[in-house]
Amino acid sequence: MTTTGKQLFTTLTPDGKLTLEVAENTFPEPKGNQVLVKMEAAPINPSDLAILTSAADFESADYTPGKVTATMPEPFLTGNKARHGQRLPAGNEGAGTVIATGDSDMAKALMGQRVACVPGNAFSQYAIADAMMCLPLGEHSAEVGASSFVNPMTALGFVETAKLEGHSAIIHLAAASNLGQMLNRICIEDGMKLVNIVRRPEHVAMLKEQGATWVVDSSAPTYMADLRAAIAETGAFLGFDPIGGGQASDGVLKAMEQVAVSQMSEFSRYGSNQQKKMYIYGRLDLQNPTILTPSYGLQWSIAGWLLTPFLARAGMETVVRMRQRVQANLTTTFASHYKARVTLEGMLEKDAILDYRQMKTGEKYLVTPWG
Repeated sequence: MTTTGKQLFTTLTPDGKLTLEVAENTFPEPKGNQVLVKMEAAPINPSDLAILTSAADFESADYTPGKVTATMPEPFLTGNKARHGQRLPAGNEGAGTVIATGDSDMAKALMGQRVACVPGNAFSQYAIADAMMCLPLGEHSAEVGASSFVNPMTALGFVETAKLEGHSAIIHLAAASNLGQMLNRICIEDGMKLVNIVRRPEHVAMLKEQGATWVVDSSAPTYMADLRAAIAETGAFLGFDPIGGGQASDGVLKAMEQVAVSQMSEFSRYGSNQQKKMYIYGRLDLQNPTILTPSYGLQWSIAGWLLTPFLARAGMETVVRMRQRVQANLTTTFASHYKARVTLEGMLEKDAILDYRQMKTGEKYLVTPWG
C-alpha cells in the first residue's frame, strides 16, 4: 500500500533557475529496517540551505503559491553542476509518528511511536526513514524532538573530536547560535574548556548568564588581545568555524600562534612547534572565499568537518552513547528554540525565505507540514 502527501522539492536547471515547489508525492510501503513517519515538525538548519536556497537571488524571484523560482549566479551555478536537472527532496531531520514499518524487529518496535529521524526529506507530510536513525521521543512532543539530531550530535561531535585528537580545550565561532549554546552546556558538563567567539556584546552577556567562562566579542577593538588571553588561559589550539568565508579562521590561527610563540624559551625561524587546527563546518558564508594569510609558523592545518563521516569514524559504541545522552536531555542540554513556525507553503513565501536564509542567531524556523 502506498501513501500520498505533500512534499517540498528543489530543482536547479543548467540555465540557472532554482525552483522550490510543494507537490503531491507517493510514498512506498516501508521494507526491511525502514519505517514510514507522518512528519509533524522539521527545523530549517543551515545545512538544509545548501540545496534549498544556496546563493540564489530570492529578492527578485518569481513567487506563486507553493512555488518560487530564483536565479542562481556564478560560480555557484557551475559549482552545483552535478545536481543540474535533478528534482531533490530537502529537510535533513524532523520528528513525527511511525505509521507503518518494514518487517525487521527494530522497525516493528517503533510502530505507533513518536520519533526523531533523519530521512533527508523531512520537509514533507510523510518520510521513509531507517529505524537505526530514529530516536524514540517517549512523551516528548514532535517540536521538542525535531532538532534532536543535527545540532546535538554535531555539538557532541566537536567534544568527541577534541578528545580523540588529544585536546582539553576548544574554540567555537558564532558561539551564540542554538548549536553554540548547546556546546557551551556540554562543555560545562564535561569539564571541557571552551572559548566562545561571538559578534555582539549582548551575546557575551547571554553566554555568561548561561555559565560560560570565556566569551570573546569579535566586534570589540580589543578582540585579538582578548582572544589571546583566553587561549593562554585555556590552552585551546583546536577550533570550529561555521562561517568559513573571510578571515575568521585566519584570525584564530594567528592568535593561537602568537600565544604559542610567547611561551617559547628559544626563537625559531619556523615558528612554534604547537600544532594548531581549525575545522570549518556549515559554511554559512557563501559569498566570500576563505582567506588565509599564513603567519602561524608551519605547524597548522585547516580541514572540513561533517557529521556523517565523523560518526563513521567514532564507531557505533560512541554513537550509541551520544544518542542516549541526547535522548535523556532533550529539554535541558539539547533544547532548541524557534522564532517562527511555517507550513510547507509558508516556507516558500518571500518574507520567510529572506528571513530564515540569513541564519540569524536564535532565529531558527520550524516547518509544520500539516499546518
